[in-house]
Amino acid sequence: MRGTDHQQSHMFSYLSPEQRVRGDHPLRAVRAMVDEVLRSLSPQFSRMYAREGRPSIAPEKLLRALVVQMLYSIRSERLLMEDIDYSILFRWFVGLNLDEEVWDATTFTKNRERLLEGDVAKQFLAEVVELARAKGFVSDEHFTVDGTLLEAWASAKSFQPREGKNPPPDDPGNPTINFRGERRSNETHESKTDPEAKLARKSDGKESKLSYSGNLLVENRNGLIVDATAWEANGRAERDAALVMLEQVPGEGRITVGGDKGFDTKDFVAECRHMNVTPHLAQNHSRSGGSAIDARTARHESYRISQRKRKRIEECFGWLKTIALLRKVRHRGLEKVDWVFALACAAYNLVRLRNLSIRPA
Repeated sequence: MRGTDHQQSHMFSYLSPEQRVRGDHPLRAVRAMVDEVLRSLSPQFSRMYAREGRPSIAPEKLLRALVVQMLYSIRSERLLMEDIDYSILFRWFVGLNLDEEVWDATTFTKNRERLLEGDVAKQFLAEVVELARAKGFVSDEHFTVDGTLLEAWASAKSFQPREGKNPPPDDPGNPTINFRGERRSNETHESKTDPEAKLARKSDGKESKLSYSGNLLVENRNGLIVDATAWEANGRAERDAALVMLEQVPGEGRITVGGDKGFDTKDFVAECRHMNVTPHLAQNHSRSGGSAIDARTARHESYRISQRKRKRIEECFGWLKTIALLRKVRHRGLEKVDWVFALACAAYNLVRLRNLSIRPA
């Protein structure tokens, strides 16, 4: 029998979003972990907000919405609000009922700024790591460090001399700029759109772009991100950020760290040994003076294991750039880029933890 094409919608609905999301949906495990982390952050949220006044968007809902944005590659917060409005799945994850009004994109962004001031993203990442450590998924002895360039939200045309006046543009909306033959460097030029972004290139023969340096510290057992930080792309950012992150590893026992040839410098190796860290770095024999890693380190089986495991950090960068859309960041300023980078790393860990928690039949 053919069904009737009813155009009249029902006036009342007695189904909650909880009933519409199937029991084995992947987001259910992620939502449970996010709620556990948010409960541990609740005391800090209470200190961030005044006791009296107009209620703001709950910080728990703000963070859940931002996690959804990372997981589903939503490119802007305006589109995020639109997707939450008509998606029952997203409403359930964020914690909104079907008849609740979704926030305006500008209101959402304004409330997010408070979380930025409180450095919530780094603490959210730290709590996710502690959750993984409690489940036995995190190694406390063996790590890998690496960095990548995150393209800034600024064009090459905005990279102009620090001193001197430029002639008025022929087209204010899209001016014609010819910098052929002009020697441009970070010492003499800066971006008028994002002054903290630096001109950098991935390697010789590659084009230079206004970028930030995104750096990760990953444990070698399951490839989970233990720490993350964004720095100015100044040429030494990867090594400097690695030392800072290694210094913050808890415990006093000896640990190992793997890395590529870019870390094989005498200063970095000496500083690692001073911090009781064994550097399992790829040897760069083409460097002037030879490799700083000698046979006393490279002859051990643990060195070969670290070199094999260190390639897993590229999986993290691949997810962050393709799924979390950090290949070209959509925020300006190092503080905001660092905040979003840390939150994206926490979202990656949540996906990994969900996959690790699934036991084979």
